[in-house]
Amino acid sequence: MKCEKPKTLKVSSENQWFQRAEALKRNRKKRQQYRQFFVEGVQSIDRLVSNDEWSIEAFLYSTKRRSSNWAQGILHGSRARWHLEVKDRLLEKLSDKEETSEILAIAEMPTDDLQRIPVQKNALILLIDRPQSPGNLGTLIRSCDALGAQGIVVTGHAADLYDSRTIRATAGSFFAIPVVRVFSHETLVSWLHNLRQKLAELQIVGTSTHAQIHVSSCTFTRPTILVVGNESRGLSRWCLDLCDSLVGIPMAGTASSLNVACAATAILYEVQRQRLGWKNEI
Repeated sequence: MKCEKPKTLKVSSENQWFQRAEALKRNRKKRQQYRQFFVEGVQSIDRLVSNDEWSIEAFLYSTKRRSSNWAQGILHGSRARWHLEVKDRLLEKLSDKEETSEILAIAEMPTDDLQRIPVQKNALILLIDRPQSPGNLGTLIRSCDALGAQGIVVTGHAADLYDSRTIRATAGSFFAIPVVRVFSHETLVSWLHNLRQKLAELQIVGTSTHAQIHVSSCTFTRPTILVVGNESRGLSRWCLDLCDSLVGIPMAGTASSLNVACAATAILYEVQRQRLGWKNEI
């Protein structure tokens, strides 16, 4: 079905459209209120427009500067509801780039429904327990996209998934892999129970600096939910109770642990190594 042509508005002052974009960029409560979020960056906007599952409220851009072929293509094929022609000085205020971005976007949040995560026979899903850092959260999303995970679950009071810093750290992967926030322990337990019913060999593997099992000794060829914890406190007690086993990465030198995003990336690589039959050689 053909989309309606976007409606075009001129934004020459700090009106309600400018204020909304600025609030979505900076204010978590406003993002939740409007169920929308701010997007900047060529990679992120490319991935946003290439995935039809994402709804786009508006594109913001200047008509005073000569647009690149990329920008012209984005606007020509746009399925956004609104095209906002913004004064250069206002666009500059909204952009985080040293050189003001040609196009900014406002996108709609999908529902936090665990059914958005596909259940495959050889499932690999990352469960992140209360991440604190938007940058780490974004890096984890990027690693999952690169290393074959089908989805991500974020639990508890955590860094905002829709913070512009989170989205920037994903380098576009934010729009390529489903990420679902779960605020209820009961909802998560029920979903895991249903997964075990569908996938008899499903294992839930937690990560810990105190684990006795070397990550390479764990068999990841089975369907797996990998659970990583909070940056400062590790896994919560109730997440630990969900796990069938705990694995760790052996440390050398003086470091006692890895950044959570680095550790998860290393383990996701080990999952791929086992599943694809790569040799553990350099």
